[in-house]
Amino acid sequence: MTRLNLLLLAALLGSCLVLVRAAYDSRRLFTAIERARVEQARLDTEYRRLDAERQAQATHLRVEKTARERLRMRTATPAVTQFLEDPALAHAPAAAVEGEGTP
Repeated sequence: MTRLNLLLLAALLGSCLVLVRAAYDSRRLFTAIERARVEQARLDTEYRRLDAERQAQATHLRVEKTARERLRMRTATPAVTQFLEDPALAHAPAAAVEGEGTP
């Protein structure tokens, strides 16, 4: 009978230790999840701020102003447009240039 009692006592202590370990792991994982949620909220807020900044920076007028001032770009007009002709295409028949007559 004493052996049975000792065996049951050992099983009880073992199950108690497993229960304590499971509760500890559960609390540790819960705090990790809460930290991850806080980080997610912070990153989401930062993403929204950066997206609003990007939209403000990418307006058509701002891009055009930057292109004119910093890059010294200008609107393409016929006065500043140069057309080049390919000499190989100038001597080719019109049907071949348009893509007609090819099997």
